[in-house]
Amino acid sequence: MTRQAVAAGVSALALLTAAPALAEIKIGASLAVTGPAAFLGDPEAKTLEMLVEELNANGGINGEEVELILYDDGADPNKARTFATRLIEEDEVVAVIGGSSTGATMAMAPLFADYEIPFISLAGAVVIIDPVQEFVFKTPHTDRMACEKIFADITSRGMTKVGLISGTDGFGASMREQCLDVAPASGVEIVADESYGGSDSDMTPQLTNIAATEGIEAVVNPGFGQGPAVVTRNYAQLGIDLPFYQSHGVASDEFIKLAGDAANGLRLPATPLLIPDQLAEDDPQRQPVQDYIAAYEAAHGEKPSTFGGYAYDAFHLLVNAIERAGSTDPVEIRDALEATEGHAGVTGVYSFTPEDHMGLDLSAFRILEIKDGGWTPVEE
Repeated sequence: MTRQAVAAGVSALALLTAAPALAEIKIGASLAVTGPAAFLGDPEAKTLEMLVEELNANGGINGEEVELILYDDGADPNKARTFATRLIEEDEVVAVIGGSSTGATMAMAPLFADYEIPFISLAGAVVIIDPVQEFVFKTPHTDRMACEKIFADITSRGMTKVGLISGTDGFGASMREQCLDVAPASGVEIVADESYGGSDSDMTPQLTNIAATEGIEAVVNPGFGQGPAVVTRNYAQLGIDLPFYQSHGVASDEFIKLAGDAANGLRLPATPLLIPDQLAEDDPQRQPVQDYIAAYEAAHGEKPSTFGGYAYDAFHLLVNAIERAGSTDPVEIRDALEATEGHAGVTGVYSFTPEDHMGLDLSAFRILEIKDGGWTPVEE
């Protein structure tokens, strides 16, 4: 069985390693395994497959095997909703992990409330969990938190006047709105506000406008996909000599490859997964980060990404909730998820409450700077 089975819609792992006759706990996933957001969904799918195989080899959950039923929605909201319906109505899963993108997540979310099935999203926008939806949780930091973390670093450097150049995709548009909203309380003034489309291949006109803005001191690029890499290369080509920030949406080694030397010097908020050897011995995330890296490299022969880390945390949070619930009843699993406290993952330390279905604070973000093509933590 090859990865083509995943592209066709069904997880190769579900077909190979967890036959329905043996599996007793069905967990669903709808991810962008292929298409423009495959840089998100592919490592997420590989991570879930790896974890299910590992879990079943060690006795499953409370002695019961797990079947992963995974569909490839290509980040298409309509496909995501279709697959979510299938997972609930036909596959009869007890919970779903997925939504590589904000658009796919928001298309699926209402279904989980209607059917009372717990859902853990892997997408970044704050609208996923604000306002709180009873059956929807998420593992990545929010775009709002990213804005706050970036602005805190900017003001710590004695700057206040900021320009935005944002993608018009769901994540970029949402983060732009959040940055505009939190700027005043963060002591920041947005003095330029430009945008670009997903198919744009040259952002020099927008960057030229930003660079010409009187008094501007720093630039922030909310967005994910290939757009931020284009912006970064254009930024260097224009010789703009202002501090430049990207978002956690591009916190991966793949972004550095796409942007090349132009990425050197920029900063962004990210998880400690990118700096495993630079974590303190007593850092609660050190062990899960190192465990994930070792397992992923052994399984796939490559380093895991930040995005795969979101799936890693989602799966462990879900398994832990099922174990604590002592039940596969979706409502009881949801209740156990919401009672999660102090769960150390690779993204952060999670503590959910009825008012908070993300469970992270700003300390989960680390400001990193790209130097010589690698990641360096910024002293805070």
